[in-house]
Amino acid sequence: PSMKLFDNEEEEQHLWKVRESGLGATARIPGEKDAWEGWEDSAVPPERVGPYLRDLRKLFRKYGYNCALYGHFGQGCIHTRIDFELKTAEGVAHFRAFLNEAADLVVSHGGSISGEHGDGQSKAALLPKMFGPELVEAFREFKAIWDPDNKMNPHKVVDPYLPGENLRLGPHYHPPQVPTHFKFLDDHGSFSYATERCVGVGECRKEESGTMCPSYMVTKEEMHSTRGRAHLLFEMFQQDPMKGLWKAEPVREALDLCLACKGCRTECPLNVDMATYKAEFLAHYYEGRVRPRHAYAMGLIYWWARLASLAPGVVNLITHAPVVGKVFQMLGGLSTKRKMPSFAPETFTQWWRRRPTRNVGRPRVILWPDTFNNHFHPQTAEAAVEVLEHAGFQVIVPEVSLCCGRPLYDFGMLETAKGLLREVLDTLRPEIEASTPLVGLEPSCVAVFRDEMMNLFPMDEDARRLTSQTYILSEFLEKKAPHFQVPKLYRKALVHGHCHHQHVMKFKDEHSVLTKLGLDYEMLDSGCCGMAGSFGFEAGHFDVSVAVGERVLLPKVRNAADDTLIIADGFSCREQIADLTDRGALHLAQVLQMALHEGPRGPSGGPPERDYQPLGQWEPAPSPADTAVVFGAGILVGLGLAWAMSNGVSKNKTRRHA
Repeated sequence: PSMKLFDNEEEEQHLWKVRESGLGATARIPGEKDAWEGWEDSAVPPERVGPYLRDLRKLFRKYGYNCALYGHFGQGCIHTRIDFELKTAEGVAHFRAFLNEAADLVVSHGGSISGEHGDGQSKAALLPKMFGPELVEAFREFKAIWDPDNKMNPHKVVDPYLPGENLRLGPHYHPPQVPTHFKFLDDHGSFSYATERCVGVGECRKEESGTMCPSYMVTKEEMHSTRGRAHLLFEMFQQDPMKGLWKAEPVREALDLCLACKGCRTECPLNVDMATYKAEFLAHYYEGRVRPRHAYAMGLIYWWARLASLAPGVVNLITHAPVVGKVFQMLGGLSTKRKMPSFAPETFTQWWRRRPTRNVGRPRVILWPDTFNNHFHPQTAEAAVEVLEHAGFQVIVPEVSLCCGRPLYDFGMLETAKGLLREVLDTLRPEIEASTPLVGLEPSCVAVFRDEMMNLFPMDEDARRLTSQTYILSEFLEKKAPHFQVPKLYRKALVHGHCHHQHVMKFKDEHSVLTKLGLDYEMLDSGCCGMAGSFGFEAGHFDVSVAVGERVLLPKVRNAADDTLIIADGFSCREQIADLTDRGALHLAQVLQMALHEGPRGPSGGPPERDYQPLGQWEPAPSPADTAVVFGAGILVGLGLAWAMSNGVSKNKTRRHA
């Protein structure tokens, strides 16, 4: 046999990732029956592995089971997932008979029924085969001394339940099949089947690395782990003890601190997608109910931003006034400890419309004017225009106002989100049919086109085309601009990757562009920034949001040298950094623009983001006279809004709110 020594850190990590992915890769294989634990870690002396595996294969054939083997054979431990049928009485009986013979087999090879895991309910009845009845009786006597009333973990090890007696599934498992907004094609179109994904491995309970699960890393509470939430959703469909199905309050409570970071989508071995489950649940939970105030304040930001663009100076004056601004934040259910982002005096699309078209006749590319970079950080989009034109493309921008609906998902406003996506597909149809690529700058918006859109419209061919034609900036430069010479910028940098970018689009192309720039950069293992869209702005989430950011990201930014670039592509990530440190962060588009303008050494002086900082970070405070005028107007408007909301709520309690 051949061998290879892996002595390179990157290769070692890749190899371990392959090994650690064994569980997820073998549990749900497309086109095959689901595979389950039950005989997942039998072990024999290493010299008996070969004979044991040959006999085990014979046993699988006898019972008609297929399996995938993975594990650490060097220690004689055999990990496997087997396609047991656990939803019929016949299948469960077959499963029990197999376990009985498998236990005899492993003992005959001098092995153990559990190489490293516990015995628990699934194998305790088999322990007499391995230890003998005399030793098991000694276990019983010893337990009785310390636990005479059998209160501590009863029916485990001694006086055990029979295998399959308390199955999570079983012959009586019959969850309701409910209509949903998302189609869940990877789960046979069934939300209840999706909730079966979690098998309790607990990878979501890690605390030191990765993204999943940011709220658990802070609270250390099981209900705030992906596993805890997944099991609550599973129990919701059993309606015991979770009454009320979609209206189950414990489920809403557990989902409340889900930051919808999508970390579980890739870090969970079974790819549990809690962000999607949360959006689906909230859509049904709030059907016929009024949502919290912050849902309307932040979920409808696309429309509020369009209104604010009519008089951004006045809006900024109101929202940043010392007293009136805080009143409006409270009315909107937002934390008064936050500084509200400022609207730009001119939106990106306004700037674009007065700018002459360039590179006519060159390959066309759509630049997506998302709400955040259009209304708050237009410099980012303007920098992207310059970079794309420098790369030899004719940039086009949709002539009408469009939105992917990203903020709506966090509050379950899925009907409204679907309407916005249909408008996008209808408006962009000529460009979609022409295979014109679309470049997005806000990772969460790009993720909508790459993820949520296909889950909502899986059979729509235009949706499929747009998904394949949508790119994040670095991805586009790497895949669609082969002749683009990335300018050099020999500076140190701290890079924080947006959650959706890392877990939907992946960060490979971003790494490539950053390397070609010549940056000496550190890619932070910071997970979620903690702001997570509107999450960190909401009054009830401020403390958790700060704690998530303080885990890695914020201390790293504060300790960075003044001349170190801080790079973060996400709007919410940049807002978290600007709000809780004395630094600002730049989008990759602005870093590339800096390299084009300033040369390899970049700007001199203080923090390099100073001259490239998005608008609104250091706006002067309003004068006392302005404050007085705005305060009076704000009180009148606030009272009017409060009256309108209370009057509307009282008259429309049974109406469905989008």
